[in-house]
Amino acid sequence: MKSIWKWVIGILILIVMAFAGISWYFSRNWKPIVEEKLKELVRNSTDSLYSLTYDNLDMAIALGNVTLKNALLKADTQVYARMEAAELAPDNLYEIKIKELKVKRFGILDVLRDKELNIKSIDLIDPHIHLTNKYHAYNDTVSTEKPKKSLYEKVKEVFTSVNIGRIDIESAAFRYTKLTDGQSRSFGLDSVQIRVEDILINENTQADTSRLYYTKMIEAMVPGFEYEFSNGFYAAKFDALKINTQEQTLLLTNVAYKPVLEKTAFYKKHGKNVTRADLHFDTLYIERLDFKKLIEKQQTIAHRVYIKNGYAKLYGDKRYPKQPVNQIGQAPHQKLMRIDKMIRLDTVFVKNVDVIYGEMSGKYHREGEISFNGTAGTLTNVTNDTLTLSNDKYMRADLWAKIMNRGNLHAKFSFDMLSKTGEHSYNGTVGSMNATAFNRILYPLLNVEIRSGNIRRIRFDINGTDYRSRGDFRFDYDNLKIDLKANPDEPKKKSSLKIASFLVNQLIINDSNPDANEKYHVGKVNHRRVPEHTFFKNLWQSLLDGIKQTAGISKEREKKWKERAEIAKETVEKTKETSQETKGFFRGLFRKKEK
Repeated sequence: MKSIWKWVIGILILIVMAFAGISWYFSRNWKPIVEEKLKELVRNSTDSLYSLTYDNLDMAIALGNVTLKNALLKADTQVYARMEAAELAPDNLYEIKIKELKVKRFGILDVLRDKELNIKSIDLIDPHIHLTNKYHAYNDTVSTEKPKKSLYEKVKEVFTSVNIGRIDIESAAFRYTKLTDGQSRSFGLDSVQIRVEDILINENTQADTSRLYYTKMIEAMVPGFEYEFSNGFYAAKFDALKINTQEQTLLLTNVAYKPVLEKTAFYKKHGKNVTRADLHFDTLYIERLDFKKLIEKQQTIAHRVYIKNGYAKLYGDKRYPKQPVNQIGQAPHQKLMRIDKMIRLDTVFVKNVDVIYGEMSGKYHREGEISFNGTAGTLTNVTNDTLTLSNDKYMRADLWAKIMNRGNLHAKFSFDMLSKTGEHSYNGTVGSMNATAFNRILYPLLNVEIRSGNIRRIRFDINGTDYRSRGDFRFDYDNLKIDLKANPDEPKKKSSLKIASFLVNQLIINDSNPDANEKYHVGKVNHRRVPEHTFFKNLWQSLLDGIKQTAGISKEREKKWKERAEIAKETVEKTKETSQETKGFFRGLFRKKEK
C-alpha cells in the first residue's frame, strides 16, 4: 500500500511540476501574443480610433489571471480629424486611465482553441474617465448606405464569443466636457461605484432585448453631485443616484433645482420680474425605465414615477418691470407637446409636496403668499407621443392638498394634448375653512383684509381654451366682512377707508350665500383671457370671476360702489378742511385776547 501511495504522490508532483512549467512557458512566451491580441481587439472594436497603452502586463496562466497596471485608453486625434472630415466621427470621445485592471480566471486555452474569451471577473481600481461631447449634425440621421457595425461585428474576427461574469469599478472619477461653438463646459463626479454582470457578446445576444448592451445588469451608485449652470442663477444637486438596468429603476435622493442667489440679489442681477423657482424633493424614483431609449435617443419612457416629500416654491417681485409676453400656447401641456424628445410616463405619483407661490408687492413692498400644502395625487398619460395619444388624447391630474394649510382642496384636471387651441378642463371642491387664512396673500398684495368669514364649501367646474373659460362656480359661505387697509405711507386716508369698507360690506358684498333673502348665487364663469396672462394666472382670474358673482359683486355694483367711495372720500376730506379752518379761527381769537 505504501508503494502505491508513493506512486500516486509522485505522479501528482510530476503533474504539478509539468503544469507549472507550462504556465511559466506561456507566461514568458505567450505574453507578446496576448498583448498583440488585446491591442488588436481595441483597434478593431473602435475602428482604429483608440489605442491602449500600459506600464506592465502580469500574467499567471496557471490561475488564469492577468493584471494591467497604469493602463490608458486614448483616442488618436489625427484619426478623429479624418473621421470628422468623412462625417463618420462620433459625438463622444473617451479618455480612460486605470491604476490597476485585474482579470481573473482568464481562459487562455479557450482563446487559442476556439477563439472564445471567457473571464470570471474584471476589477477596475481607481479609474478616471473623461468624456468629451462635440455635436455633429450628421449623427442625427441614420445612414442607410453604410449602417454602423455592432460590437459583435467589430470583435468577431478576434473572438467568436466574449463572456465576462462580472465587472466591478471602484471609486471611479467621471468628468464630462461639452464643446459648443469653441467653448467648453465641464462637470465631474467622484467615488462612483459600478457593477456590471453577465456580459455575453456573440451572434445571438446582439438582438437579445433582455440585455442592455450585451449585459444582464448594470448597477451604478453616485454618492453626490452639484452643478451650477452657466447663467449664474441656478444650481442642480442630489445626494445620491442609484440605477439598476435589470430592475429598470432609477433613484435620486434629496434632489434639488435651486437659486444660487438670495431673492434680493437674484432680482437685482436679473433686473426684471421673472419667476424664481426653488424645487426640492426627498425622493424621485422611476420604475420600468427604458435605459436603452434614454441613452440612444434621449427618450424618457417609464411606467411609474414617484415624487415624495418636498416643495415647489415659485416667487415674483413686482418692484421690477415685467416685459409683456404673449402667453397663448404656453400652457404646461402645450409646452410638453413641443419637446423634441419623446416623453412617455404612464403614471406620476405625487406625495406630500408643498406648492407655494409668493410675490413681493410693487406698491406696498410686502410679501404675499398662497400655499397648497401636502399636495398628493396622480398624473396619468404624461406624454407627447402622438401614437399613444391617438388612443387616448388626454393627460389627467387628480390632486389633493390643504389650501393655506387649512381647507381640503380636491382638483381634477384634463388636458387635450392634441388640441390646437389648448383645450382643457378642471373641476374640484374646497372644504370648510376660515376665510381669514387668505389674508396671507390679500393684505400684502392688495392692502385688503378679511375681518371674518366662514367658508363652508366651494365647487367649480370649468372648461377652457387658450382664449376663454366657461363654467359654474358655487361658493357657500357666511359672515363675510372685509376691511380696506390704509397704505402706511398715507395714514391720513384711514377715515375714508373705514367708510369705504362699510360701503363694501353693506352695499357690494353679500355677507353670505345664500344671501339674507335666501337667494343662492351661482357664478356663471365666462372669462376672456388676457393674452399676456400665464396659464395659471388665467385659471385664477377665471375662478375670481366666479367668486365675485357668488359674492354678489356685479360690474354695475362695483361701479356704483366706486362712485360712492369717491363721494365719501371727498366728504371726509372736506370735513377735515372745515375742521382745520375752525381750529384756526379759535386759535386766532385766543391769541388776540392774550394781547
